Amino acid sequence: MVREAVALLAPRTGSPARSEPWPVRAALLGLGFLFLLLIVLLPLAAVFTQAFEKGLRAYFAALSQPETAAAIKLTLLTALIAVPLNTIFGVTAAWTLTKYRFPGRNILLTLIDLPFTVSPVISGLVFVLLFGTRGIFGPWLDAHGYKIVFATPGIVLATIFVTFPFVAREILPALQAAGNASEEAALTLGAGGWRILFRVTLPKIKWALIYGVILCNARAMGEFGAVSVVSGHIRGVTNTVPLQVEILYNEYDFVGAFAVASLLTLLALVTLVIKKVVEHRQSRSNEGRKP
Repeated sequence: MVREAVALLAPRTGSPARSEPWPVRAALLGLGFLFLLLIVLLPLAAVFTQAFEKGLRAYFAALSQPETAAAIKLTLLTALIAVPLNTIFGVTAAWTLTKYRFPGRNILLTLIDLPFTVSPVISGLVFVLLFGTRGIFGPWLDAHGYKIVFATPGIVLATIFVTFPFVAREILPALQAAGNASEEAALTLGAGGWRILFRVTLPKIKWALIYGVILCNARAMGEFGAVSVVSGHIRGVTNTVPLQVEILYNEYDFVGAFAVASLLTLLALVTLVIKKVVEHRQSRSNEGRKP
C-alpha cells in the first residue's frame, strides 16, 4: 500500500510533458510577438528611418557637427574612465565578499545595490549638493580652483555611481559557484596573492567579468538622468550623447536627433550581440567542465 501511494505521488519522469491546445499556444505566441513588435522593433525601425530620412549626406553631416562630435568624445572619455574603475572595484568587492567574513559584510552588499534603488536624478542631485557652488565642499573647491559640477569630473563621478554595481553583481555569483578549492591548492604550492588572482581566479570568472564590463559600458554611454543634473547642459562642453539627442529634438532638428540616437541604438544592438556570444561561450565552458 505504501509503495502504491509513493508511486502515485512521485512525478512521472518518463511521460511526455502536457501541452496546451494549439489555439492557446498560437494566441500566446501572437501576443508575445505583437508586444515585441510594438515595444521593440517599431521604435528601432523608427529611429533609423528618421535618421536616414534625408539621405546619407544629411546623416553624416548631423554626426559631424562640432557640438555632436564634442558630445561623442565626452561620452567615450567618460566610459573610458568609469568602466575600468568600476571593473577594479567590482573585482575587489566581489573577492572581498566571497573570500572573507567580516562585520558589515551585509551592509557592503546593500550599498553595492544602492544605485539600483535610487533614481539617477537623485544621485545627480546629491553630487550637486556636495560639490556645487553652495554645496558642502563647493566653497573650498572654488577657492582652490577646482570645478566638479557642471564640468567633466562631475559627469564622470555621476556615471561611476550609477554603473558601479554591474561588474560586482555579475562576478559575485561566479565566485561563489567556483569555490575556493583552486585558490587553496595554488596557495599550498607557493603561489602569491597576485599570481593566484591573475592565474587562477580571473580565468575562472572571465565570462562573468566580460559580461559585467559590457553591461557597465552600455549603461555608462547611455546614462541620462544623473548626467543631466550635473552637466549644466553647456553646449560643446558638458553634453554627452543622450543630452545632445534631447537638445537636437527640442530644437526640432529631427534628423540630427535621430542620427545621434542611432549611435546609441547601434551600441545597444552590438551590446546585445556580444552579450549573446558571451552567454554562449560561458554555457559551452560550463558544459566542458562537467564530468
